[in-house]
Amino acid sequence: LLALCLASCLLAPGCRGAQGRFAYKLLHDLFANYSSALRPVDDTDRALNVTLQVTLSQIIDMDERNQVLTSYLWVRQAWLDAHLTWDKDAYDGIDSIRIPSSYVWRPDIILYNNADDRFGGSMETNVVLRSDGHIMWDSPAITKSSCKVDVSYFPFDGQRCRLTFGSWTYNGNQIDLRNRLDTGDLTDFVENVEWEVLGMPATRNVITYGCCSEPYPDVTYTLLLRRRASFYIFNLLLPCIMVSFLAPLGFYLPADSGEKVSLGVTVLLALTVFQLLVAESMPPSESVPLIGKYYIATMTMITASTALTIFIMNIHHCGPGARPVPPWARRLILHHMARLCCVYEVGESCKSPQRALGERAGREDAEMPRESTGKGEVGVEAEGCPRDRCLCHHDGLLRNVGYIAGCFRRHRATQRRTGEWKKVAKVMDRFFMWVFFLMVFLMSVLVLGKA
Repeated sequence: LLALCLASCLLAPGCRGAQGRFAYKLLHDLFANYSSALRPVDDTDRALNVTLQVTLSQIIDMDERNQVLTSYLWVRQAWLDAHLTWDKDAYDGIDSIRIPSSYVWRPDIILYNNADDRFGGSMETNVVLRSDGHIMWDSPAITKSSCKVDVSYFPFDGQRCRLTFGSWTYNGNQIDLRNRLDTGDLTDFVENVEWEVLGMPATRNVITYGCCSEPYPDVTYTLLLRRRASFYIFNLLLPCIMVSFLAPLGFYLPADSGEKVSLGVTVLLALTVFQLLVAESMPPSESVPLIGKYYIATMTMITASTALTIFIMNIHHCGPGARPVPPWARRLILHHMARLCCVYEVGESCKSPQRALGERAGREDAEMPRESTGKGEVGVEAEGCPRDRCLCHHDGLLRNVGYIAGCFRRHRATQRRTGEWKKVAKVMDRFFMWVFFLMVFLMSVLVLGKA
């Protein structure tokens, strides 16, 4: 081990030739009566100043479900050891040496909010010892820290993760821990594909815990993160929006196709899959993410649209025994809503369906008396027809003709009632289609605007 120390000393600036022997003698003289178990101060009543600086090198992982942040840090600690000083002129100008950190006393600075099950500390690296007793210890560490994750605005959320460093056994009267800079060092940070680092301010806190009456200082680094939402927009949000716009098109499908309910159920199942993908990565908390609220609102809308589709299909398939369309429904749906939704049949005009409907009804009413007149003419001919030349006087034939005419009139009336109910269903389909299109658009705009 001493050979390694000598080799490290030879690599230091100013070391030439015979300095190796002086470095060996220096190491022997310094640690002849030195103990790394005691706090290195001349006056035990005075606090030892320890400065801390943290460099963020990389964000390895952010586990939102378990609320754990894994990061790669470079931790630099500096303090003054009063028992490790020497006159550099007496040792051929050696001003600093690098020795294993286990040789000297080290402050027990740990990460308070550590979430690692192994409690792994810093790497055992060398310390730089200077002739005036100043010690600088740089050590890399992969830390797992607990972080309160707020996913209310996922995937447009930002997180504030705290890294709190402090001594575990030494109180503020023994170690005065201070931050070297007001912020963490981000010059060597490797960009993360998911998170953008906005800053890393550092604050010093002095806390008195319930177990002890002495104050315990700590340094807290607050890591300000913002999620890069492009991945989630293209893989979760846009597919949901496109699938949501398919739901109102179920009202546009013809009722006789038999696929109206199937489309609604398929869209509902697709959104359920997306909802499960989001739920797997989010913590099981009461805070529902923004995209989850959008999924729930869209699924509720699609459920309502499927229920309305079933109701409208029941109206469309009204049989011959259905009652006539009520006057209020005829006036509200067949006149006003049909004009508003631009629903018209063959021969009608989109701009004036009411007038065309009235003309068609007038033509039908004009045709009906003509049929009755025909039956009357047959009766007249039957009265004036000579009995020996015509068979029209038979009562049975007259009854049969009247029965056929009545069946034809009832069939025309039934067809007219059925057609009116079908048109009512078609108007309601178009009306709800535009209503649900507007709802989907407004929900999408609200979600994006709130984000």
